This record gives sequence, C-alpha cells and structure tokens, in this order.
Amino acid sequence: MAVGHVQGERDPVPVLMRIRAAVTESEGAPFAIEELEAGELRPDEVLVEVKAAGICHTDLICRDQWMPVPLPAVLGHEGAGIVREVGAFVTKVALGDRVALTFNSCGSCSNCLKGRSTYCVDIFGRNFGAARPDGTSALSREGELVHGHFFGQSSFATHAVAHVRSVVKLPEGVDLGIAAPFGCGIQTGAGGVLNSLQAPAGSSIAVFGTGGVGLSAVLAAVIAGCTTIIGIDVRPARLELARELGATHTIDAGAVADVGEEIRRITGGGADNALETTGVPGVLRTAVDALAPAGTCGVIGAPALGTEVALDVNNILAFGRVVRGIVEGDSIPELFIPSLLEQRRQGRFPVERMITFYDFDRIDDAVHDAEEGTAIKPVLRM
Repeated sequence: MAVGHVQGERDPVPVLMRIRAAVTESEGAPFAIEELEAGELRPDEVLVEVKAAGICHTDLICRDQWMPVPLPAVLGHEGAGIVREVGAFVTKVALGDRVALTFNSCGSCSNCLKGRSTYCVDIFGRNFGAARPDGTSALSREGELVHGHFFGQSSFATHAVAHVRSVVKLPEGVDLGIAAPFGCGIQTGAGGVLNSLQAPAGSSIAVFGTGGVGLSAVLAAVIAGCTTIIGIDVRPARLELARELGATHTIDAGAVADVGEEIRRITGGGADNALETTGVPGVLRTAVDALAPAGTCGVIGAPALGTEVALDVNNILAFGRVVRGIVEGDSIPELFIPSLLEQRRQGRFPVERMITFYDFDRIDDAVHDAEEGTAIKPVLRM
C-alpha cells in the first residue's frame, strides 16, 4: 500500500495498473486522452472499472479554473462501473458489484455525523483538492504526479481509484450509462426539490435553467405533486423538452420583457419555491424577486469563486423570503440514488430523455456540444 506523505512531482508511485484517462493539462486546455499509471489502493479505496461517466458543468469550470483545482488533473465526477478491487477496510462493496460514483466527504465531522455530508467541513478539500487528504495522488505519468481523486474518484478514465465514501452500490441490471449522471447532476436537481425545498403537493416552483440539473428538478417536481411547474431558459428546444417532462408552463427568457412579472402572473403572486441552476447573478436576483411571500429560493448554479449578487434586503426581510445554498441536493447518496433509480424503473423519472452518449475518445466533441447547448447531459461510454 502507498505510504502517507506529501507526494513530490517525481516520487515513485507503486503501480497497480496502467489506465487511459482524459488529462486536463492547463487552464482551458482540451482534454487529452493519455496512458497513466494508477498506484496501489489504500485500505479505504476501491478500484472501479469505469463503464460510463457524465460530463457536468462543474468539470468544465474546473478545467477553466473558475475553481482552482490543481493541474494537470484527471477530472470527472459522475462515474459508474464495476468494482475490480477493494482496499483492506472496505466492506460496503465487493468484487463485481455495479456502482455509481459520487462526491466525497470526511465522514467524521459534525455535519457528516448528522447525515449532512454535503456540507462536510472539508467538502472543498475532499472534492476540489484533486488529491488525497495527505496530498498524494494515485495517478502518475512517467513517474510524475498527475492530480486525481477529484470528488474522490476522477472518473474521466477507464479505471478510477475511488474513496469508499464516493462509492454507491447499485441494483442489479441498472444501465450504467444511465446511472452515471445520478452521482451529481441528477441527484442535485432532484434532491433540490425533494430534499432541500421539500416542495409540497399542490405548490408552485420556478426552475431557472433547463439543463440536466434543471430538468431533473422538473421531473422531481412532478413526483412531489407540484401543480405549477415553470421552466425558464433561453433555448426553445430545452423548454419544449421541459414541457414534455412535466413542466406546466415555460418561459423563454429571451422573448419576454420581465421574467419575474410573468412568473407572478402565472402563479397569482409569486412562486412558492424557485431553483436557480444557471450560476448567473442576474438570474438569481430574478429568482428571488419572483418568490411568493415566505417563499424559498435554492441556489445551485455555480459561478466563478468571488462572484457577488445584489439583493434587495427589504424584499427578503419584509416578505419572509429565504435564499439558501444547495449542494448535491442535500442527499445521502446510498439512499437517494437507488430511490431515484427505482422511480425511473417505474417510469416516473425518465432521465434518459436528456442523455446523449459519446465514445470516450470523443470527449471534446461531447464538451463542445454541452457548451453549445446541443447536448443537455453528455455521457461518455468507456
């Protein structure tokens, strides 16, 4: 097993196997598929043969250094695959198990112990540090360190050395290509409605942005029994899909003079809940202002670090409105991901409608289509 010290750029890493991985070399650089060495497992790690990996907006903003992830690195945090080896302390999965990969957490801080691991005190370090907590990486290239362990997994690769807390056992027979994006984007959008906002039956919700996260929220709002579900976007094709998936109303933000006023008209005074998934500060302001009295706006979209937004304090204070951040849909992945997959099995959560598959070698095509908006949720098949 690898020893616990801060790994230098040329420290030798005991080689477990050679893998193919998409390396992010520098800020904004294309993903380059290369052969890397994967080091031996620690006792709390799992080797997963990755069969599919979703591409998330977070991967792209980390590539572009909106979040200062150290480079070169292997990104990817929506993996799914098959367990090929387990560390000595691992009991939750066994060889041959089908698993999804999700975010990482420490498991021992007060929030983790309360079942709120999405707000782990080391959430940034464990997910964006692109290294083990001791600074080492299981990945190397000709003896030089390549940052891995992104979200405890780095799944843009044929194999991932994943922390056990990032591993979720899946039911037999689940399509791993469909299951992959449940590890972040899908559980974030759906959990934002079902766990964070706990939107009650008969309530109204406005979903700003109908990408993968937003459409997952629309589907969850249908499950929750919301009777007014408003999708807001600037792409007509996405709004059409939102209607097909259960949105009762849609608003083309590029075609109306005042989105907030249109929401107030539809709802008769404002939405009970809103989700902001775009990361655009002006959109967040609109989402908050479009709330009904005592309404709640969940903030999911991630802009660059340091981004600020201007809100009218009295508009929040006088009407009892709430603005709150949401990470990973406040989910306990081992419970929530299987429950969503069961909803899909029963035909009530058809997320496949927004997925487009790409071969691993076409990762840059998938990224291009995501950035252009022609693919809502690209998923790589390894």
